[in-house]
Amino acid sequence: MRNGLLLVCLSALTSCSVLTGKKNSKLEQVLQPVMADSGSANPDQIGARENPKIVAANGGAYIDVKLNAWLDNIAATLSRQNDGNGPNYKITILNSPAVNAFALPGGYLYVTRGLLALANDTSEVAAVLAHEMAHVSANHGIKRSKKIESVKLADRVVLDVVSNDRAGKIALAANKIKLAKFSQNQELQSDALGIKMLGQAGYDPYAASRFLNSMQAYGRYQNSLSSRYAEQEFLSTHPSTPKRIELARRHARNIGRPGTGLKFRERYLRSVDGMLFGNSPQEGYVRGKRFSHAGLGITFSVPDGFEIDNKSDAVVISGPDQIAIRFDGVSQPRRVTLKDYLNSGWVNGLDKTSTRLATVNGLKVAYGEARADGWIFEITLIRAGSQIYRFILAAPKSAKNPSAMAQMVSNTFRTLSRAEKRRLRPLKLKVVQVKAGDTIAGIASRMKGVPRKLGLFRLINQLKPGMKLVPGMSVKIVVSS
Repeated sequence: MRNGLLLVCLSALTSCSVLTGKKNSKLEQVLQPVMADSGSANPDQIGARENPKIVAANGGAYIDVKLNAWLDNIAATLSRQNDGNGPNYKITILNSPAVNAFALPGGYLYVTRGLLALANDTSEVAAVLAHEMAHVSANHGIKRSKKIESVKLADRVVLDVVSNDRAGKIALAANKIKLAKFSQNQELQSDALGIKMLGQAGYDPYAASRFLNSMQAYGRYQNSLSSRYAEQEFLSTHPSTPKRIELARRHARNIGRPGTGLKFRERYLRSVDGMLFGNSPQEGYVRGKRFSHAGLGITFSVPDGFEIDNKSDAVVISGPDQIAIRFDGVSQPRRVTLKDYLNSGWVNGLDKTSTRLATVNGLKVAYGEARADGWIFEITLIRAGSQIYRFILAAPKSAKNPSAMAQMVSNTFRTLSRAEKRRLRPLKLKVVQVKAGDTIAGIASRMKGVPRKLGLFRLINQLKPGMKLVPGMSVKIVVSS
């Protein structure tokens, strides 16, 4: 959760209305504004316009001279396969632990810290960049934008024209399936173009399928931590299926047998050694069952059986029996009391008779309850300085005493001392050499600040079951900075 806390719309607590007009006379009104949006902007203009938004929405840019020079070298090597006819690629490392990569028209390429940490050699990173460069060269971004506009138009026409509710829902679902298939075809086309580019540049063409396998393993690892709220941005935008992996292998076999091309693993390890791992100081840290944020000066913990997922806009906590808690904050003038804010209308279905005031760890607290669509929402507001922090627990009506669970979590909320703030340190990747007698479990146990150390150690080093460490080989571990 970042320092700049914004008021966010909580879909579970807000009601939605759908326009279902039945008259064809509105069709022209629907058509005109959508068609007006589909201009023919220059790709460079599109990229330059959207680039600041992408960077801001993904944690900002991660500045590392060594890393950026290495990525620029990879992009330059790949670009030479197009005889210099492609755009001048501009690579940004996004300061995000999520595993993702994407591109904008005009040659803007983005990779996250999380993706770089998951890769295992230079050829795998080159495979990701080649894939994104293929999206740019095939104008997929512009084509997808136009397709989305077309689907939006079709959706609005359906809502405005189709009077039969069931038929309307079927039509809307069909439009979304068409968009999904369009996106999947773009991914497969970029796989083929990217792997060809990868082989021509002298990299291992099998790196693409290898990294897709790592993506699947990453998804399983994330799901094992929190099945409901695992962040899988890359998997959602770059679907990784057995069929896609097999197609990637086929493209690679067209270039050569396994062992063709170079991996440059040591070059990769030198580049990522010391790179920030996990959440940045601006987002706060999750250490076991505790969330702490030095910049905001706050901390809280969750009971056993609950998992903390630190997202950019909020902290999401998932627990047993379909219980989930969202934690975030808003800036409010000190003259606005907690009770006034609770009753200000941002919570639909609030039972005003449920509101009560208390003090927790020297901080003012307000409690309230709302009910909607078979769910109970326990709202806890805590005032700390100019911020009002919000715990919003959602539980099915069948849940036993959700208010006690909400209070159990909120009662752990407190401010940090100066000494505690100083002790909060980010994590980083460290490359170490395996020594005689070292085991996978032994080295994994040296990792700090991460859950399920053994699983993560295997994942970031692509150590499959049955594999053993060899003295002298280099591996990545996660340590405190």
